Amino acid sequence: MLEAVRAESARHNAHVLAVGVKVGELSGVDSESLRFCFDALVQDTDLAPLTLEIERLPWRNRCRQCDRDFAVREYRTECPQCGSADTQTASGKELEFAYMEIEET
Repeated sequence: MLEAVRAESARHNAHVLAVGVKVGELSGVDSESLRFCFDALVQDTDLAPLTLEIERLPWRNRCRQCDRDFAVREYRTECPQCGSADTQTASGKELEFAYMEIEET
């Protein structure tokens, strides 16, 4: 991620102010650990005071019977509309580099 920040900064001759990432509930990534590591890597570098903005994405499933998309709560994966247990994960596994906020110099 930091390599992409440096590349974009050089390409646009700009200073990157913030980086946004999307972290799904099922991704296995702890947001606070990610933030701690990011801050440690950026501190005392040319990227400081770069900030990390984290958007948490909920676990959502889609019913294969009625095609409804719904939030999974308390590990209940059956469809709340038709009651079918035939559902699949629609979101929640993401770990995506979403955006950069830049300031042109």
